[in-house]
Amino acid sequence: MSPAGPRHYLSLLDLSSDELTGIFKRATELKALHRARTPHETLRGRVLGMIFEKSSTRTRVSFEAGMAQLGGYAIFLSPRDTHLGRGEPVEDTARVLSRMVDVVMVRTFDHALLERFAAHSRVPVINALSDLYHPCQVLADVFTFEEHRGSIVDRTVAWVGDGNNVCNSFINAAHRFGFNLRIASPPGYEPRPDVLARAGNRVSVGNDPAAAVSRADLVVTDVWASMGQEQQQLERERAFAGYQVDSALLRQAASGSIVMHCLPAHRGEEISAEVLDGSSSVVWDEAENRLHVQKALLEFLVLS
Repeated sequence: MSPAGPRHYLSLLDLSSDELTGIFKRATELKALHRARTPHETLRGRVLGMIFEKSSTRTRVSFEAGMAQLGGYAIFLSPRDTHLGRGEPVEDTARVLSRMVDVVMVRTFDHALLERFAAHSRVPVINALSDLYHPCQVLADVFTFEEHRGSIVDRTVAWVGDGNNVCNSFINAAHRFGFNLRIASPPGYEPRPDVLARAGNRVSVGNDPAAAVSRADLVVTDVWASMGQEQQQLERERAFAGYQVDSALLRQAASGSIVMHCLPAHRGEEISAEVLDGSSSVVWDEAENRLHVQKALLEFLVLS
């Protein structure tokens, strides 16, 4: 830990553009080492505490496997496994847990809880998803774009769908990485104004998916109802009719454009099966790259 205290990663804005670029460089090296089966145990003996209030597939496996590949250990904690689920103040959990592990990742419904945890932690804290941001996902998304299409600077990204936590992190990414983001959401489902304000003129918001996708280099979508919004499913299906990323919409994008989805996907709702499984889709590379960028992020935070 530095004399100034631990570095946290609660949003993309917690790291500078140069630091994020350095994480991408290291992620490329780690991916090559992984593919070659070359040992790279830079975090040998280190421990990651993983607090999950929300269920997960990709997040849990990528962090747990990543720590194992780096020579460390990961401890999975659900609300059933801790006193957080029995009323212990989050500040007390943070004070105790951070004396026993080297880094903590938290997947939570409430971003304010994450901020409170980080404020009382002696070790780095990573946002593995909150209601406000999903910065690990978008870090992998930008990395994946640059793997396939080169620098994302001044490129055009289209977001079609809910102004949710992933969308908010794309807004932050537009500011940090210097790309142009067009968001198309149904009226009433646009991203929060306070998040939009941080990106300046890099981001535009409208209600027309075709206008957003026009000549875009990257098209991104997500489920219409996120975890915790299941009771709104029917209402959201009506509101989002016409916002499916399908072949007709994709024809508006630039030649050579690619499609991303953070998964899990609902084929036939926010994205057609033809597009998700088609030649423009890079969703499986995108999912794998969660592993590599998070390993680079863990190294950066723990070893800095």
